[in-house]
Amino acid sequence: MSGLLASVNSVEEALLVLSAEVDIVDLKQPALGALGALDVTTVKQIVAAIAGRCPVSATIGDLPMQPEPVFSAVKAMAETGVDYIKIGFFPGDDWQGTIQKLASLTSQNHALIAVLFADTDPDFAVLSALKTAAFKGVMLDTMNKQKGSLTQVMSKLAIAEFVKQAKALELLCGLAGSLRLSDIPELLLYAPDYLGFRGALCQEHVRVGQLNKQAVLQIKQAMNMRVIKS
Repeated sequence: MSGLLASVNSVEEALLVLSAEVDIVDLKQPALGALGALDVTTVKQIVAAIAGRCPVSATIGDLPMQPEPVFSAVKAMAETGVDYIKIGFFPGDDWQGTIQKLASLTSQNHALIAVLFADTDPDFAVLSALKTAAFKGVMLDTMNKQKGSLTQVMSKLAIAEFVKQAKALELLCGLAGSLRLSDIPELLLYAPDYLGFRGALCQEHVRVGQLNKQAVLQIKQAMNMRVIKS
């Protein structure tokens, strides 16, 4: 059964989604970009408030794919005590060099999650390199939130192939990207490990707005519905 990842930017929001029994509390600042990062002090406060009751992930920000800056940001976030660290693989720069640099952190049991962006035509061949570097998982997201949800910017065939390849490599597999309530039945058919939400959980579905508890519960209920393949 696929889990629900809920993105939050404060202790209050974290406790709200925790009360709704989400599966992963994800920390990021939507106002700062696709994977905008929270400051480490806030992250530490949220980790302390969650107190091990739910896995916590956090982003490192919208950084260029350059080994040293990404390595430093990941190392700093690892010191906050989060369970997973999400790294956006943005177009250009040095993907392979960055992956190789980060391998020294995965060898220290830090659980790294690579985020590929569906609206940048990602090459899924990178999944093998991520596995070799001992990344914990990989997810699809969208970089430009104005283009629509994941299901609008990537074909069903490509999404299914991504999940298939990730599972074959035994990588945790997540799907996100302006997901809507209506996207859930289709995406659950691919059996990802989790689906990630922010905008659909907020007032009037504005991702930089405040979370709405009723919206969180509605998404949670939809995620819990058993999907029967025809």
